[in-house]
Amino acid sequence: MESKIQLFSDNYYHIYNRGNNGQDIFFDTANYYFFLNRYSQYISPFCDTIAWVLLKNHFHLLVYVKNIDEVDLSKLEYTATKNPKKIDIHFQFGHFFNSYAKAINKKYKRTGSLFEKNFERKLVVSKEYFKKLIHYIHNNPVKHGFTKHIQDYPWSSYRSIISHKPTKLNRDFVMELFNNTEAFKLFHQNEQDYNDINDLIIEF
Repeated sequence: MESKIQLFSDNYYHIYNRGNNGQDIFFDTANYYFFLNRYSQYISPFCDTIAWVLLKNHFHLLVYVKNIDEVDLSKLEYTATKNPKKIDIHFQFGHFFNSYAKAINKKYKRTGSLFEKNFERKLVVSKEYFKKLIHYIHNNPVKHGFTKHIQDYPWSSYRSIISHKPTKLNRDFVMELFNNTEAFKLFHQNEQDYNDINDLIIEF
């Protein structure tokens, strides 16, 4: 069995997972909001978020893992214990997914695993990879037939990136990649060849 790569600080990762056996992980609108709320509580203190998308049975996240020196430990609310002896980003993702799964199981009176056992993660190092990966993430709803146009799908970071409203996304990083909002939009209007990022993506 292939071992998962470790998450190290000061690095960027594509993180994704799907429902166990391909089943849905979002059943109504409230679930999407709840997932994002839990993400903000568990993961945002430890990671900058570059892009994301949530679909019925899977999700994609592009994140930067902060150095522990950048994390204000006094403001953490959601960890395994009130005063954890060790802060570990792997544990935080595990607690995040477990928290969401337990809430969904309770709400819908279901049992068993909601997610596949281990979330996937890929290290991202090239700027060109970043641009295509962001496009890939935002284009997922189009690819899977949830919408005809990227900008019309509500459960992705696309709208937040082109907006001027406050956001927890690292919008500045994205704008630096694409130079400006219009270039970002134009890049998303065109089809992209994902062949050179095949090792960073997964087809569900």
